[in-house]
Amino acid sequence: MAKLTIDDLKKIKEKVHKEMSLRDGDRRVKVTVHMGTCGIASGAKEVMDTLLQEIEAAGTNDVFVTTSGCMGLCSREPLVTVEIINQEPIKYEYMNPNKMRQVFKRHILSGEIQTPFVLAKGSEVIK
Repeated sequence: MAKLTIDDLKKIKEKVHKEMSLRDGDRRVKVTVHMGTCGIASGAKEVMDTLLQEIEAAGTNDVFVTTSGCMGLCSREPLVTVEIINQEPIKYEYMNPNKMRQVFKRHILSGEIQTPFVLAKGSEVIK
């Protein structure tokens, strides 16, 4: 498994600094990839890389991507939270690159929540 390098962290930091927060400007979606140690060990870096590739390939500029630390749900990592303006946040669990592609194309671009991967909607735990 590839390890996160200083250059990877710098690239993530540069990407985040280039973007505005969801509330400022014209961002429609905020996606948080939870990248605590447990998330990284479970594949969060690959999930993040896939998300960034999908955004670039789609040519969309209304998606804000950020990272956070551990949510305390290590057994369900990698975790991704999708927040679309005026909708409850959706927390996805056990993410991998293929699931991230599906969430991006179907939920982020088309508004269809990918229920099989959902851990929580808003503050309500689904499973």
